[in-house]
Amino acid sequence: MMAGEKVDLTGARETLLMTLYGKALESRLPNSLLQDRFADEAVRKIDYDFARLKVDGNLGLGFAIRAKTLDVCIADFLARYPDAIVLHLGCGLDTRIFRVDPPQDVDWFDVDYPDVVELRRRLYPSRDCYHLIASSVTEPGWLAAVPRNRPAIVAAEGLTPYLPAEEGPRLLARLVSHLAGGELMFDAYSRFGLKLMRLNPAIKATGAEVHWAIEDPRELERAVPKLRFIGEIPSYKPEQGTRLGWSARLFVGLWKLIPAMRKVGRLLRYRF
Repeated sequence: MMAGEKVDLTGARETLLMTLYGKALESRLPNSLLQDRFADEAVRKIDYDFARLKVDGNLGLGFAIRAKTLDVCIADFLARYPDAIVLHLGCGLDTRIFRVDPPQDVDWFDVDYPDVVELRRRLYPSRDCYHLIASSVTEPGWLAAVPRNRPAIVAAEGLTPYLPAEEGPRLLARLVSHLAGGELMFDAYSRFGLKLMRLNPAIKATGAEVHWAIEDPRELERAVPKLRFIGEIPSYKPEQGTRLGWSARLFVGLWKLIPAMRKVGRLLRYRF
């Protein structure tokens, strides 16, 4: 593919460039956690002023830690259920399928808007048992393409805050009704967490709006009775914190000490 791939994304769609760039920056480090060469190559191919997003090393490392944590959880699930399917909601330009590199028999589904899927097709190679679904995740029809008779692990990274508050539980209800059973993982933010997101320079630059706050993970059990909350997935490890700048280390310290801060952003895991 020729260099200089133009993108025309706005609002929440444009934020996928923020996470892609952060992962690419972290992957250029000699001690990279993610080692995501596909993300780095994609950034070099895209004709876009990434500087306007003001993504720094701390944010890039944060994206990498979150991504690696979910990668490990998916790989562990596939080790237990080798006939499983993977459903990646709001995939953006994330290259998780290449990082996890699932066994050949695993069917992997990446779901995002048609223009995002078209961009993925231009940037990334195809592979066996890899399926792209071009649809908003809130449209009910796309699930018909997903098998319902095999264990499933569903991951959504950086998606839930952008969903309308009433659409989030509806999406989860459709998922657990369609799929035979499995696990669901996503990052969730409190109302205070959404306020902090709105202050993020990249969110401001894109004009993206955030809506859905989750204060109590168990409230989803009441909204979607088939869901069972397993717990939060720990992501930050002490050895990773040493790579953060002082301001980010201060934030992590407050996050550990103050209960309200711990609810700002969490990785949640459910069984269904």
